[in-house]
Amino acid sequence: MSENLQKIDHSALRVNQAVIILLSILAFIFNQPWLALLVGLVMGIGTLLKFPGFSWIYQRLLKPLGLVKPDVLWDNPEPHRFAQGLGSAFLFGASLALWLQASILGWGLVWLVVALAALNLFAGFCAGCLVYYWLTRLNVPGFRKSPPQGTFPGMRPKAKAYDS
Repeated sequence: MSENLQKIDHSALRVNQAVIILLSILAFIFNQPWLALLVGLVMGIGTLLKFPGFSWIYQRLLKPLGLVKPDVLWDNPEPHRFAQGLGSAFLFGASLALWLQASILGWGLVWLVVALAALNLFAGFCAGCLVYYWLTRLNVPGFRKSPPQGTFPGMRPKAKAYDS
């Protein structure tokens, strides 16, 4: 296994994505821009503190109750943090647009976050990770990780970390 890869619990990432989807859809249904902003804040704080923003739901509730089992894979955490930060920026932009009465733009950005989180949750494809890896290939400063060997950029790796 590459020395650069780390053990990443993809169950925590998927729970994070599911909560982002749920709360963002609820924000839209009930026309609550503050909820979209809250989701963006949690995602932003998680990005800065280097963990999935809503992973506490997995760590403190779902995992201890045995409702969600760990899925620990060898992976790079940086692309996932970048994707979460990008989603946070989209939700901040959405919130600003909504408060400026640009509803189509605002809710469109919220739905973009929902769609990309759903793509990751249900298909295992992280568009933000793909962007991260593209930026790495372009030698953009601060982007230095390559996808795990044998993995298409943005796709969930297959190699389990059995000694988790």
